[in-house]
This record gives sequence, C-alpha cells and structure tokens, in this order.
Amino acid sequence: MSQTSKRRRVEHSPPVYRLDDEDDSYEPYIPAARRRQEKLAKLTSWGMNTDRDTPKIDDNQEHEDAQKEEEMRREKARKGRTLLMEAQEVHQRKAAEDAKKTEGEKAEEADAEILEAIRSRRKLASDMELAQGIQYTDSLKTSWRPPEYIRVRTPEQHQSLRDKYHILVDGENIPPPIESFNDMKIPEVFLSHLKSKKILNPTPIQLQGIPAAFSGRDLIGIAFTGSGKTLAFCLPLIMMALEEEMKLPFVRGEGPVGVILCPSRELATQTYENVVTWCSSLVADSKYPQLNTLLCIGGISMNEQSQVLNKGLHIVVATPGRLIDMLEKRRFTFNNCKYLCMDEADRMIDLGFEDDVRNIMSFFKRQRQTLLFSATMPRKIQEFAQESLIKPVLVNVGRAGAANLDVLQVVEYVKQEAKMVYLLECLQKTPPPVIIFSENKNEVDDIHEYLLLKGVEAVAIHGSKTQEERQYAIKAFKSGVKDVMVASGVASKGLDFNDIQHVIIFSMPKEIEDYVHQIGRTGRSGKTGIATTFVNMTTPEQTLLDLKYLLIEAGQKVPPFLLTVDDPRAVGSAGVNLKGCSVCGGLGHSISNCPKLEDTQRRQIAQHRTNDNQGGY
Repeated sequence: MSQTSKRRRVEHSPPVYRLDDEDDSYEPYIPAARRRQEKLAKLTSWGMNTDRDTPKIDDNQEHEDAQKEEEMRREKARKGRTLLMEAQEVHQRKAAEDAKKTEGEKAEEADAEILEAIRSRRKLASDMELAQGIQYTDSLKTSWRPPEYIRVRTPEQHQSLRDKYHILVDGENIPPPIESFNDMKIPEVFLSHLKSKKILNPTPIQLQGIPAAFSGRDLIGIAFTGSGKTLAFCLPLIMMALEEEMKLPFVRGEGPVGVILCPSRELATQTYENVVTWCSSLVADSKYPQLNTLLCIGGISMNEQSQVLNKGLHIVVATPGRLIDMLEKRRFTFNNCKYLCMDEADRMIDLGFEDDVRNIMSFFKRQRQTLLFSATMPRKIQEFAQESLIKPVLVNVGRAGAANLDVLQVVEYVKQEAKMVYLLECLQKTPPPVIIFSENKNEVDDIHEYLLLKGVEAVAIHGSKTQEERQYAIKAFKSGVKDVMVASGVASKGLDFNDIQHVIIFSMPKEIEDYVHQIGRTGRSGKTGIATTFVNMTTPEQTLLDLKYLLIEAGQKVPPFLLTVDDPRAVGSAGVNLKGCSVCGGLGHSISNCPKLEDTQRRQIAQHRTNDNQGGY
C-alpha cells in the first residue's frame, strides 16, 4: 500500500518543464530597453532603404517612441537622486542668480519681502463690518459746495494753484483748493475770531484739506509741524455739528456728531481747549447755538463734566483707553456719530493703538467720514490707511517725515560727561521759553534737578508723573511762570507752545521721526526757531546717518563729524537714498535695519511672553 501510494503521488505530481537546447519553442528574454533599441535600429535602416517595396515609417510612432525613451532615461536619473541633492542644486542656482545681482538689488528684494510680511494686517474697520462684509463705495454726502466761480475753473487751474503752494494730492475727483476762508463759506463771526488771532489766510494744508473735508471725503493729511493741521480737521467737525444742531437741537442722550482721537492726554487737552475756544466764538453771534464738547482722557474725573453729559453732546476729544471705557459703560453712544479724526495718526494706527482703534470703530452704527493727520506718516502707514478709507484724498505738503524748514538745526558733538555743563551754555543762546527733550525718564528728572540747583525756573514732564503734575507743568510753562520745560517724548507730539525759540535735544532719539516731532515744537505758524541736538559716541551710527540725510534734505549745515559717517548703501558720488525706509521714513537706512520695526518686534515678543506666563497660572 505504501509503495503504491508513493507511485501514485509521483504519477500525479505537476509536470516539470525544462529549458534545454532541444526545445525549439524557447525564446530567450530580451529587456524592453534593448528591444526598443533594436526596433529603432530597424526603423532607421528602413528609412535609409530607397526600394519601393520597403514599408514607410510612421513618423508619429517614431516620435512617441523617442519621447518614451527620454522619459525612461529621466526617470532612471531621478531615482538615483536624493532630495538633498535637488535642494543643493536649487541653492546653487539661486546663488548663481544672486551673484549676478548688485548689492542694491539684493537690498531692495530683502526690503520688499519684509514689507510684504508686515502688510498682512486687516483693514482698519470694525469687527462687525469685517464679519458681515459691509463695504461703503461712496463718500459721505454733505450740503457744502464751493462757490460757483471756483467750480468752473479747469483742472489745470486747480493744479497750478497746488503747485504754487507745493501741495501734492492723490485720489479721485479731488475737491478744488481754496485760497480764502471767505470762499469756504465759514460764518463771519468765526472769521472775525481767526483775524483776531492773526490767522488771515489758510495755510497749504488748510487750503486743500478743509475743502476736501467739507465735501465729506475721507482724508489723509500730511504737513510739517506747526502748519495748522488742528484747524484743518477741527473746523469741518464744528461746521458739521453746527448744521446738525440748527436742524434739530440736541437733547440729553443724543450725540456726539464726531470724535477726535489723540495719542496723549496733553495733546487731547490742547485740542479740546482749541475746540472750546472756536465753538465759543460762534456764540458771540446770537444766530448760532452753543456746541457742547467733552474731554475724555484718563487721569481726570468724568463727574466734573457731568453738566456736558447731561446735555446734548456734539464733539468728543479723547484718548483711546478712556473713550472705550465710556462707550462700554454707555455714558454716550456712537449711534449717530459720523466723523472720526485721528491726530498723529501714524502713532494711532501703529501697533500700540491699532486694537483700540478697531474696538472704537465697532461702536459706530453708520458710515463715517475718517480723517488721518500727521507730520510723519511713512509709506507703509499711508498704503494701509488708503486701503481702509473710502475713496480717500491724500494731501501732502512736503515729504512725509521731513523737517520743518523754518527750524535752524544745529548738531553738536558733546561727550556724555560734559552734557550737563554745556546745557547751561546752550540755554544762553536765546531768551526763554526753552524745551529740553530726553528719551530717558530718569534723565529728565536729573536734568530738572540740576537746573533747579542752578537757579533755573524749570518744570519736568514724563509718562510716570501724575496727571495733576503733568497739567501743572504744561500750564506753568505756557503761562510763562516757568522758563524751561524738561520733557520726554510725551510732549513731542503735536503740543503747541507760544513763542518757543529754542529746543534742546539732550539725547538723540533712535527713531528719526521722533526727532522731527521734537524740533517741531519751535518754528511754528511761520515763525523761526533753533534746535540744538547733542550727539556723541553713544548715538547709534544708523541714527546719525538718518540725521545726516535729514540735514542735507532741509539744506542745513552738516557738521564735519557727520559727513564722515558713510552709508553702506551709497552708490556713486551722491550716495543719498531719497526713497528712505517705508516703516519710519528715515532716509539713512532700509527696512531690514529699521529701529522702529525692531522695537515693535521686541514689544510683540514681550507681550507674547507676558500672555504665555499669565496663561500658565
């Protein structure tokens, strides 16, 4: 049984095929690549044969076969390469391209990348408008029209007038410039008040800015310090509020018509006092009603202004923090508010206040007219603002960030240990009042104490002092009780002091736009002034380069030690890059080494760390 079963298993086992020489059906295996080569050789030999009976070659088939062959060759080559090798090849190609570029082209590309990265900001609108996709396409409608004889002028005549006053404009259907306050249709009693203050004709920013604002247009106004920007944005709001009040008087709980935002309490207080004075001048004529204005800033009790809140409210002048607090408590609303102005707008839009501005905008319930004014508004802020406004008109008197030409700038090299002694010598140059600026709060207190010991009537102001101390310092200095005011940057933005002939910058600020604001406290309203600046080895070379180009642009004398500061970007004999930095407007550096951008990034990192630490508890 066992042998039979074994035989059966052998008989039923699967057949075994052997490949030997006697098997005629065997064909050896030929690789596909070799078969293609043989076929291609055959086709080639057929193509060379001129015999009629030789079959013709299909050109398309030959082309397809050649393409397949090339694809296979590339695929084989690709499988032999690694991602690292490919990355190295890309890097080598980029390095070869960069080698062909000049240093200037490389710097421009780097700046463009940085600028594109910081442009990714939401447009300046309320969260409700962004969420609901609300977009306004037309400017706010107003009842104001320029006189007939001005309306019939040709565009060439309007441009000729702008050229006369060196006014640069940009936008659609720009309202005409007007050379006279009378032709702006301002009430006679208001004109009489302006004449009493020796304001006879509009300044260039007023000449174009006021008609644009009267027309209901969104506006970006850029002009030198002391050029009359406050009147340019306050007067349209006063006229708008006056028109609303005369149509139907306001009662308690109604208003405001418009709001003016300021970055500092001192600037808000100064603007409020101007608005109150101008509104009071209208009451001198019994034809016009009283307009109520509210000052909304931190450090003061709002109960002191309860009499204003108990009436109809027309105008609010505020700093962002206190305004948000009042709106959240519903002490008043923006349901009928249609005018928003930001003074020193580059600071307001900057990262420090941008979230607050968006929060404030969320309280508006209707379309608003938005005006942004500043002496220093870099191209980055201008582009961001233009995207956020409705058919805006850009009015630019001189380059944004340029120094006031009415200020004589004197830059002196003074060693750090000799500054205090030399300060007393500088105070002898002109009679009081004089302002001394320092970036360091402790240094402000040291200078103040030193001057008091030397018998100089001086006051000091900086952000760490109480509101009462700050108000006292401003009032004592403005009234002439004190001859010298020592201040930090808090007093450099927009504050207007009478007859300041001399500004001393004890420590040069890193950001050149802060320097422009500080020297702008003198040389205001057409008057001249002197600005003396101390620099030494502690001043960053980049800041010195910004200062050098600013002096050259303003036609000022450049001291020899500044002339020796070389610009690494300089090409040719001139070596002046008039384009400047898009972030801060400085002419001596590019975006890649902008001190303002570095400071902003440093603050953001510190804020993120603070938030992370708070989130851990």
